[in-house]
Amino acid sequence: MTFQNTRTNGYSHRPLNQLQHPREVIRQFTPNWFAATMGTGILSIALSKTPLFALGEVLWLFNIALFTLFSVLLIARWVFFFDEAMRVFNHPVVSMFFGCIPMGLATVLNGFLIYGTAHLGDTAVHIAETLWWIDVGLSVLCGIAVPYLMFTRQDHSVEQMTAVWLLPMVAAEVAAVSGGLLAPHLVAPQMQMMVLVLSYVLWALSVPIAMGVIVILLLRLVLHKLPHASMAATSWLALGPIGTGALGLMTLGDAAPAILRAQGLEQYSATFTGVGLIGGLLLWGYGLWWLSMAALITLRYLREGLPFNLGWWGYTFPLGVFSVATVKLGVDLHLALIGGLADVLIGTLAVIWLIVGTRTALGAWHGTLFSCPCLCHD
Repeated sequence: MTFQNTRTNGYSHRPLNQLQHPREVIRQFTPNWFAATMGTGILSIALSKTPLFALGEVLWLFNIALFTLFSVLLIARWVFFFDEAMRVFNHPVVSMFFGCIPMGLATVLNGFLIYGTAHLGDTAVHIAETLWWIDVGLSVLCGIAVPYLMFTRQDHSVEQMTAVWLLPMVAAEVAAVSGGLLAPHLVAPQMQMMVLVLSYVLWALSVPIAMGVIVILLLRLVLHKLPHASMAATSWLALGPIGTGALGLMTLGDAAPAILRAQGLEQYSATFTGVGLIGGLLLWGYGLWWLSMAALITLRYLREGLPFNLGWWGYTFPLGVFSVATVKLGVDLHLALIGGLADVLIGTLAVIWLIVGTRTALGAWHGTLFSCPCLCHD
């Protein structure tokens, strides 16, 4: 054993030992990290549908701390390394992860409505409402600005395409689900109506576009086969907009009748509810196909070996939102079979979260996960 090996092993227990300097945490920080807040947040929401409600609340509080930490690091990067941070807009993969920021924020604000009202009362609703408007702004910005960069500045090809294209485009439908949760908590009928209508618009800003991308993705998989193992988790991402789209229709369909009656539009209530249930059921069925395909593809990757990276968080949010949609569908249809499937999916999600979370914590401790592809040539 050489002196260098002895030195490396002797210091291997120290934090960030794989980085040249601790400031590299900020310099190399990317929006990819917010995928961890998405995965943690959706698990906390899913657990609220089970007897483990208290554990879900703890995870929600942890997710708030996580989202705050990541926000500080991202802002610090733009303050101290502005020129290097600007390169992300030209990168055809990393730029897609800007969509993770509003989606992570959505899980935080949803928690205020699910968990926060018991402790903070109306204050939790006010906080959620403020965060929702911020989330809407960020979601629309990502959904328009990032595709525009794809059209004008970035280099893409069908062969190199993966489902990460969906990330900036689906943020708006996640905000739509949050709007469906928020609207019934608001006091003013006119504000309820505004949030409801805007949530349907957000759904329309996202779901049809995502479905178009999924069609191209299917063609790409047929013609060019599976992407590199480093992008293995992207096989689950198509499940995200499908599950979120289903959950959005059902959630908005539940919220609509009371809000419409307050506006003298009760004749449309049944239509909104029916569209929500039928549309949610159809999308959920479509999601079963992608769930099955993603599971089979993952098993194939596992046989070949899967390198760990932050992309593994892609296993969590799509499965989580589909799980919550399954819970909702089982309740609405009074079908125990669907409810049982939801329990299995949530249990699987919890196991995956523990695995990915543990490996992420280790990678963060040693510093191996702080690597920005935009700077790879430096």
